[in-house]
Amino acid sequence: MDATSLERDPGLRPQIWEFPTNLQDEIRRAYLKAGPYQPKLSEYPFSGIGNQHRRFQFSWFQRYSNWLEYSPSKNAIFCLPCYIFAKKSTGRPGSDVFTIKGFDYWKKVNDGMNCPLIGHVGRDPNSPHKNAVKCCEDLMNQSRHIDKLVEKQVSQDMENNRLRLKTSIESVRWLTFQACAFRGHDESSDSKNQDNFIKLIKILASYNDQVNEVVLKNAPQNAKYTSPKIQKEILHIFANNVRNVIREKIGDAKFCILVDEARDESKREQMAIILRFVDKDGFIRERFFHIGYDGGSNMRGEWNGLQVLFLKDCPYAYYVHCWAHKLQLALVAASRETKHVHRFFVHLTSIINIVVGSSKRHDELQSAQAAEIESLIASNEIETGKGANQIGTLQRAGDTRWGSHFQSICSLMRMFSATCSVINTISNEGSNYSQRGDAEAAYMVLTSFEFILILYMMKKIMGITNALCQSLQQNFQDIVNAMSLVSTTKMLIQNLRDDGWESLLTDVILFCEKHQIDIPDMNGQYTRARGKSRHLVDKSMEHHFMIDIFTATIDFQLLELNNRFNENTMELLILSAALSPKGAYKSFKIDDICKLVEKFYPQDFTEQEKFLLRIQLQHYELDVLMHLDFQDMSTLSELCRELAISEKSKIYYLIDRLIRLVLTLPFSTATTEGAFSAMKLIKIRLRTRMEDEFLADHLLVYIEEEIAKNFTSEMIMNEFYSMKDRRRA
Repeated sequence: MDATSLERDPGLRPQIWEFPTNLQDEIRRAYLKAGPYQPKLSEYPFSGIGNQHRRFQFSWFQRYSNWLEYSPSKNAIFCLPCYIFAKKSTGRPGSDVFTIKGFDYWKKVNDGMNCPLIGHVGRDPNSPHKNAVKCCEDLMNQSRHIDKLVEKQVSQDMENNRLRLKTSIESVRWLTFQACAFRGHDESSDSKNQDNFIKLIKILASYNDQVNEVVLKNAPQNAKYTSPKIQKEILHIFANNVRNVIREKIGDAKFCILVDEARDESKREQMAIILRFVDKDGFIRERFFHIGYDGGSNMRGEWNGLQVLFLKDCPYAYYVHCWAHKLQLALVAASRETKHVHRFFVHLTSIINIVVGSSKRHDELQSAQAAEIESLIASNEIETGKGANQIGTLQRAGDTRWGSHFQSICSLMRMFSATCSVINTISNEGSNYSQRGDAEAAYMVLTSFEFILILYMMKKIMGITNALCQSLQQNFQDIVNAMSLVSTTKMLIQNLRDDGWESLLTDVILFCEKHQIDIPDMNGQYTRARGKSRHLVDKSMEHHFMIDIFTATIDFQLLELNNRFNENTMELLILSAALSPKGAYKSFKIDDICKLVEKFYPQDFTEQEKFLLRIQLQHYELDVLMHLDFQDMSTLSELCRELAISEKSKIYYLIDRLIRLVLTLPFSTATTEGAFSAMKLIKIRLRTRMEDEFLADHLLVYIEEEIAKNFTSEMIMNEFYSMKDRRRA
């Protein structure tokens, strides 16, 4: 109780026994902490009659400082200890002078040993006053003892709370790093399969007695730190700290935003957001940052697309379609433009579905492969060895993945005999007319010359383009080398068109002879089917196969590549190639570099800096390009790192700035593909109801474990307590 809320004037205050019994000790402590009431007045009033006028002397406070009190209202003195432990008056004369009435006979105070104040204290060790003083000391000692006990208890509670919270933090950390679910279907105490979070805490408790004494059933109901809400708050703190580190790493450097979309397990479109930047040491970094909820098709919208919204705020920003994805779309679209190739892929999908559509047929396929391999080994047609002659299965082609089309074709060619065997079995032994009919139709297509021709043709085309797809998908560290890959791919496809027909036809004929497939007369007249009738066409079979299928397919591929990778769209890459150290800087051209700045980065360099850039490039050409440490590099990213290590980036700071701007531009969304792979691990069929923020936080901490593992439990704990006005005890 605060003493300021009590009456201090001893002449006016109520007696102790007048207060409620349960408050009396608290009031006693409040008065004792405040001390005796000893006001210092400029003049104390006189009292008495006739020649006996006397008044209170301030010096008396010094002589009786530990108990003497003065009442201005009564002009009398009182005893604080006696008041503190006074009892209701018994009527004995003088017993209430220093507690209720007050003493004001000032003349007697200076009467030597007869002083009433000395008499009040008493010489007997057990005088009422001394007993009251002893009771006061005991009361305050008891109070201090209780305070210490409370303080100790509070300190212990705080320590226990922090240990409980630390256990929860480490459990969240481990489960997130392992992409594990936090919660289970039944989390009750009697559940046979509680959630992973609770089970992990139990495991930690089983190996640590201190943890065991404070967690779960040994924790207070209001401070268990195990609720789903607490789990999400802890994870959110981890995620926010990761984002803060990424922001700090970027600093004031330029960065780009990589965006790609995919459907999660709940069929919801998720848009991964990756930040790409060059750090202070010259390394290219791509960091997962968040998940958005927008369609990728809205990126390029003419009026309301994300590209347009960016350009409103930042007119010198660039929209770059993923080079790898652009190539995938170009090749898939071109293959579908030729009706014969389109029909080929439809038949290919149907054949694969028939053969591997059930476990029984899949087993039959593998048995047929095993028998074929044994036969080939017995006839010495194939060699044996570790890892050779593996039994596989047919691969399905994806809608937009050119590489999956290539794998599908290769798997069919490798298992052609086994596939024919399975389809034959189904056509003869199918359980119903539908199965037998589909299998027979598939077998007729599979063993046709046109199907085999397109099979071989697409393998050759895909063998050329698939290398580019993989390079673009994987080589995301250097944007400049992408240009040469596109150019060489166009040249190889053109060479195939000009000189590849004869070798292709030879391979197809050999394959057909090996598998006893009818080979048409190439000089014979081509017959085209129309409905139920067949009509002769004024062209040979070879013309049909070579011109209508082979040449037409390649022409569509080249047309699509030229449209999507033309000189205009690749100008940025072409000019950027002037900075590349590849081939001992054979592409280095000062004019092209200056043109790159003028056309694509006008806002990043002032007019004076553009002038100084040309001067720096002239020095750079004579200095850096001739330096031995810079001779063996092949990528722009290596050059950027070497400039940082040698500290030449400080000398040629404008060139370093331009290199970093070029490196910041992406041409692949490989990192976003990795994010979606992580999403498949986290948002599984049993976790389709995950909240958006929870999924984003879980993904971020899981993907950026390299950053998140550096946060200590103490850091997370302190931020957890600062988020809200939480009890620490």
